[in-house]
Amino acid sequence: MSDSAKRSILAGLHWTSLRLRLLVVFALVALTAAVSASGIAYWLNREAVLTRTQDTALGDFRRQMQNRAAALPLRPTGDDLQDAAEQMATSGPGYHVLLIDTNDGKPIVGSSDIDSFTKVDVPASLQKQVNKKQPLTSTNTFEYHLFWQRTSIGGTPYLVAGTKIIGGGPAGYMLKSLDQERQDLNSLAWSLGIATALALVGSALLAQAASTTVLRPVQRLGDAARKLGEGKLDTRLVVSGTDELADLSRTFNRTASSLEKKVADMSAREEASRRFVADMSHELRTPLTAITAVAEVLEDEADSLDPMIAPAVHLVVSETRRLNDLVENLMEVTRFDAGTARLVVDTVDVADQVTACIDARAWLDAVDLDAERGMMVRLDPRRLDVILANLIGNALKHGGSPVRVAVRTDDDELVIEVRDHGPGIPEDVLPHVFDRFYKASASRPRSEGSGLGLSIALENAHIHGGDITAFNSPDGDGAVFVLRLPRDAERSADVPGDGDPDLHEEGGTQ
Repeated sequence: MSDSAKRSILAGLHWTSLRLRLLVVFALVALTAAVSASGIAYWLNREAVLTRTQDTALGDFRRQMQNRAAALPLRPTGDDLQDAAEQMATSGPGYHVLLIDTNDGKPIVGSSDIDSFTKVDVPASLQKQVNKKQPLTSTNTFEYHLFWQRTSIGGTPYLVAGTKIIGGGPAGYMLKSLDQERQDLNSLAWSLGIATALALVGSALLAQAASTTVLRPVQRLGDAARKLGEGKLDTRLVVSGTDELADLSRTFNRTASSLEKKVADMSAREEASRRFVADMSHELRTPLTAITAVAEVLEDEADSLDPMIAPAVHLVVSETRRLNDLVENLMEVTRFDAGTARLVVDTVDVADQVTACIDARAWLDAVDLDAERGMMVRLDPRRLDVILANLIGNALKHGGSPVRVAVRTDDDELVIEVRDHGPGIPEDVLPHVFDRFYKASASRPRSEGSGLGLSIALENAHIHGGDITAFNSPDGDGAVFVLRLPRDAERSADVPGDGDPDLHEEGGTQ
């Protein structure tokens, strides 16, 4: 699977991706609309179904009470009420009837189905309203009215209604089951739920199609920007259409073209600058070699010269050596910048290598070495010598002795710690100690070093695949430089190859 395909899958699964947010927004809008429409449709249908059933049952019950219950004798018997209730229930649209009256002060009851409908099933509040005589007014010409309410008996919904015969007569109650209407409404609810789910799926498909249409150009733009960031400055987008995304693609192409031109110009100027420094340093080496030879002869004869001339001779010799070191360092820096610096890897004993570096510069009395023999590593001995010479020389020059050099191994790394006992490095200087030509004190821009020593040491560490860090000792006693190199530079180094036997500056500036 290609990297772009993997990135597309990861982008599609990421919770903060634009595609997912579009899907969620579309789904929420569709869900809200579908639920709202379904809720309104269900509520309207529910009211219509219940109202139709209720009006039909109540209208028929009113007529039955007028035609049959009102025709009963003034003092009906239980059998009269029973017959009337059964006839009313038989001719009605599927409800039970209960008739209640009094005879000689004793209540008598007639029910169309004594097992299904008794006085206990009638709510007390409804009985109270039915038996309550209403005051006669200009707007109310009847003493008794028809009252109804919906209730639940044993988990089944029912419509219960009741009224009383005006002028003396039985009170009648009706019990109508609404279970069929409930089943119909449940079926309607399921249908609306399925419709809502289908609308949600449809919205997701539409969102996917819309997001694909919108996000595909955005994804191509992102891939192009990523390639541009990786250095592929010739990356361009194919532009089609006249919409905002097409304008964005054109803007990207113009920006990429401008960036490519600017980078090409900068690279050309940088290459010319490096070539100039390299050529200048190379051309200076021949006259410098001659001048150095003459300066050494003058130095040997300085004691026999006029005392007024001897100081000038010593100054010329010193500055000639300094200029020679500067030229060598500039050539080495140019190699690093051009990427032509190479390693010559060999297996060495670190303790022997550090000892040889210190001994060659007569630092044995000023350096405390803590290194066990037998630590074998594969690295470039000459470049390690340059790193150690700069770090130890810098510590002696700016920190002061005693300088402690500790060598140890940490897993697959070689760790060399150089610590002095001087005043430490100022906090504002620490971030710049490895910068080229950086001077810690602006009032002292001239020093014995070129300002390139630590920078060259860091570059030599990097070419091995390692690094150097600088910090002040936690106890406030001096500065600490820690060199970390892989124990096998051939595996970890970025630049393999052979090296140059060029000289480097010993020491540096903080």
